[in-house]
Amino acid sequence: MVIKHLKIENIITILLPWFLVVFVPSNSYGEKDQVLSWQYCITETQQNNPELVSAREKLNQAKADKSITQSAILPQLSSTLNTKTSKTQGQNSTESYNYGVSGQQLLFDGFKTSNDLASAREKIASATYNFEVVSSNVRYNLWSAFINLLGAQELLNVTKDIADRRQQNWELVELRYKVGKEHKGSLLTAKANFSQAQYELEEAKQNVEIYQRRLSKLIGREKYTPFVVNGGLDIQSVNQEKPEFEKIVETTPLLKEVVAQKEAARFDLKSAKSGLFPQVYATAGVTKSGAEWPPDSKGWTAGLSVSLPLFEGGKQQAQISKARATLNQAQADERNERDDVILTLAETWIDWRNNVAKVSVREEFLEASQVRAMIAEGQYSTGTITFDAWTIIEDDLVSNQKALLQAKTTALISEAAWLQAKGVTLDE
Repeated sequence: MVIKHLKIENIITILLPWFLVVFVPSNSYGEKDQVLSWQYCITETQQNNPELVSAREKLNQAKADKSITQSAILPQLSSTLNTKTSKTQGQNSTESYNYGVSGQQLLFDGFKTSNDLASAREKIASATYNFEVVSSNVRYNLWSAFINLLGAQELLNVTKDIADRRQQNWELVELRYKVGKEHKGSLLTAKANFSQAQYELEEAKQNVEIYQRRLSKLIGREKYTPFVVNGGLDIQSVNQEKPEFEKIVETTPLLKEVVAQKEAARFDLKSAKSGLFPQVYATAGVTKSGAEWPPDSKGWTAGLSVSLPLFEGGKQQAQISKARATLNQAQADERNERDDVILTLAETWIDWRNNVAKVSVREEFLEASQVRAMIAEGQYSTGTITFDAWTIIEDDLVSNQKALLQAKTTALISEAAWLQAKGVTLDE
């Protein structure tokens, strides 16, 4: 092997820059930037993310609707106070006063209110599951942005190392060109490679800011300030045993939300049919009236009120038809949603498994290219291989460095997609 015939000083000169590039970490972002952990991002997102706030208020609306519906089965009380002055021509004016309290209690309405209450409870359940769905979606988007920013920070360090390596390569080619052992085309190519590396370094810096802004938006910050995230691109192994997607689907909040909507529609249909039954109320009241204030003449009333619609222009039948169509739609939506979720579960799990396996392959390629690059640099220094052969090996090293980083990022995001398909929320 030719590299064995080099002097120890030459070997150190050749290998030291490579050692620094590969093993010495660099930090290209500002040291004073705020450092955010994944858990901190979750906490801030739960408080400030607009989508979560909207879903939470939607749940509050459903709870308020239930309270409004429930009020119909409670006693309804009202008070009145009247004063009147009247005058007939030729006579003195007279005053009259009266006040009182009246109330009514629903006794029977064809079970309409009870069905409305059952529907309201299902709508609360639907809104609760909707909040979980939104939380799961936000978690996926937040994790994707977090990992992309973490990957962009790592890529910034990698591209800085690549730029340093390209500069050293250019200087080596320039040295050989000056002593007549290399032609100008190789020198210009090495210079172009260095320029390309510098451009990619600047591009990587801009990408860091883009991902910072994207994560800042998801967290819910109103004003952007630079920050960095900490963590590692560690890849977890995937259990090769295929999950039972048909069982998992029943636990997902997305399907539970659709099922709750279907049940609410079922009770709405029953409520619509209840409109064909009479409504029965018990009524009572006490009053005081007189020509002077305070009035002293007492009175009271008590009774039973029954009402039954006879003709409303077909309104009741139309409401029943609409409620039945809504139920049929909800049943079809449930069936379609179940199939969609099962397919999504299968796709995301397979995608996650494949992307994790790809990381191992990219690691092997990078290890091989690093060894080849170390040997090739020594061979080129002694003239054993040509510039064209050497630059191919160098390009392969750069490509594999970026490919491994991209593979890790993709694997982590695909894992998040699998968790989203299962409905894992920010709370989990």
